[in-house]
Amino acid sequence: MTAVDYHGQTTLITGASAGLGAEFARQLAARGSDLVLVARRRERLEELAAELRAHHHIQAHVMEMDLSTDSPGQALAAQTERLGLQVTSVINNAGFATFGPFHQADPERLRREVAVDVTAVADVSRAFIEQLRAEGRGVLVNVASMAAYQPNPRMALYGATKAFVLSLTEALWEESRDTGLRVLALSPGATRTEFFDVVGTMRAAGRARLASPVDVVRTALAALDRKNPPPSVIAGRMNQAAATLTRRLATRRQIIRVVSRLTAEGR
Repeated sequence: MTAVDYHGQTTLITGASAGLGAEFARQLAARGSDLVLVARRRERLEELAAELRAHHHIQAHVMEMDLSTDSPGQALAAQTERLGLQVTSVINNAGFATFGPFHQADPERLRREVAVDVTAVADVSRAFIEQLRAEGRGVLVNVASMAAYQPNPRMALYGATKAFVLSLTEALWEESRDTGLRVLALSPGATRTEFFDVVGTMRAAGRARLASPVDVVRTALAALDRKNPPPSVIAGRMNQAAATLTRRLATRRQIIRVVSRLTAEGR
């Protein structure tokens, strides 16, 4: 395989109004891809679409959608079909977390978290993967997290949802290996986005240094450009080292307690 050529492609990005989603949009537009930008905040999407059209002379379409509703993948597929768009790549980036003891969390917020972080990822992937495989020249990127690699006290549900995303995506990588579609699970650590505003506390970052969204997205696109792209990639050398060391040198009991101490201490 050679580097991905995004010219002539149309990439659908969820959670595109800010953070990693907006950065994926900027870097893919710079590489020549047309875009379908999906999020709840239409005004943010319209501003980003106008910026990218002006700077990169690409087509950028805006779709306002709450991904916690039923069948978001089918709804997006129907909208793109009505517009005559042939989506060739998908970035499932939308997601959020809840911080605090599980037994104290708002049940409705937890329901929405599963709907956005798990159900929508599976639903959007399923809605588009057949045409992505048929095109055989694009990418499917599902944003997981370092939280996928161990249990996460005080963000128990979030870690579980990202473990699901990691497992699902790596399986889809194998299923799609001979189709030309490149499938990747991207696992960032703490990143400088609006994530912590939504969570409501920086304690969720532990003592981690915040990464740049630019660097995280570059890591993903570089992995996809490899001659033999991997099923998943961890953004940041320190995160890569931490994941390796915890798997090799620590017991599950030790890992859980270390993570618990980090989020208890915060900053």
